[in-house]
Amino acid sequence: MSLIGAETFKWEDADKRLNIMYRMPRNIKFNDNIVVREDETAVFFRDGKALAYLDRPDRYALTSLNAPIVGAIVKFLSGVQQQAEVIFLQKRVFDGKFGSKQAYQFRDTDFGMVNLRVFGEFRYKVTSPENFVNQFVGTFNFATSAEVEDRIKEQVVILIYDSLGDMKKQGMGVADIASNLTNIEQVVLARVKDHFDLYGITIDKLSGLYISLPEEVQKAVDQKSSMTILGANYMQYQTGQAMREAATNPSGGIAGAGVGLGAGLGMGWTMVDAMKSGQPGAAQPGAAQPAQAQAAPQVLCPKCGVANLQTAKFCASCGAKMGPATVPCPKCNAQVPEGTKFCPECGAAVAATKKCAGCGVDAPASSKFCPGCGKAL
Repeated sequence: MSLIGAETFKWEDADKRLNIMYRMPRNIKFNDNIVVREDETAVFFRDGKALAYLDRPDRYALTSLNAPIVGAIVKFLSGVQQQAEVIFLQKRVFDGKFGSKQAYQFRDTDFGMVNLRVFGEFRYKVTSPENFVNQFVGTFNFATSAEVEDRIKEQVVILIYDSLGDMKKQGMGVADIASNLTNIEQVVLARVKDHFDLYGITIDKLSGLYISLPEEVQKAVDQKSSMTILGANYMQYQTGQAMREAATNPSGGIAGAGVGLGAGLGMGWTMVDAMKSGQPGAAQPGAAQPAQAQAAPQVLCPKCGVANLQTAKFCASCGAKMGPATVPCPKCNAQVPEGTKFCPECGAAVAATKKCAGCGVDAPASSKFCPGCGKAL
């Protein structure tokens, strides 16, 4: 310390590797010195305004009216004391994790109001020290990195919720969320620049996105997926499940258990097939069953080649949709096979691709989001 009370300061926080910012613990005095390292930016903040951004490694001398004699005279005459401080910022990239504190209420056509919670990871860094300091220090008066990161996490969750709402308007339901997590990440990343430029932050990565459903809704989604793959309605599915459960609790010993299991499984699925085909003679208590049921007609999956029931809408092996892909007619909205040049209903031309208004990339006509920028089509 000098005769006039000036000192030399540097970022000496023991947890520097975990913190994005550090505020000096006292006001700057006349001719105080600060040391700026390679991985730091120092911002001289005086009277509510950022005056200088020091981003080159060096020693800097700072000035203010807070010298021991001059500062006392100014305070005595005016009754005010000048506020001058230094905020250090890290230049490096930080990794953070986010999770929703409040559930997002998603109104689904099949399951009604569903409470969703989101979790994931993101990567960010300071790209505009001026905006960062003006917002987090000047507007919010944050003093720690934990406060800054909490604010960033809240804004990331808000962006995800907004994106889910827009994708719901495009037809996405609760049962489609799991298969659209990558699309959701891309849609959010396409929006972060406009949202976080105000804070001087850039988020360049969003990963590990997980959207959880209530346990009872998740069971219902899994059940609906199984029914869709089997091509059965709710009553048929429940009948088959009941027969399988009955087969796991047969009366008798070990040998009887084996016989009961095989007979129960066969009865359950034979009953489902009989109900689907409208045949009489569904399994009745005590009725004799044929030794070997006639094989049901099968078709091959167009994606993986596995044989499936002819009534199946989705492949039991890979989950791909069975049957030819369709696209809506741009004029009458009738579903026509993909690749069709003219609509068989109204005769309008059916485009094979459509152009993204944001980046100009050609996307398949059936795409809901642009493969180039993630913007909704």
